[in-house]
Amino acid sequence: MQSDLAALVKSEMYKQGITQKKIAELLGVSSPYVSDIINGRRNGAKAQKHVEHIRKILGI
Repeated sequence: MQSDLAALVKSEMYKQGITQKKIAELLGVSSPYVSDIINGRRNGAKAQKHVEHIRKILGI
């Protein structure tokens, strides 16, 4: 995830009171995996699909 998008995701999570754990539950993945996606440590096709789902969850 690009750093500007990561900052936006983190900001929206804070504003909406949504935790990485909650996002992980909604996506059906682990919380550390969500952290890796948000912080740019995962960037494959599957991770990009999850990025789109995260954006939908947060409405961004």
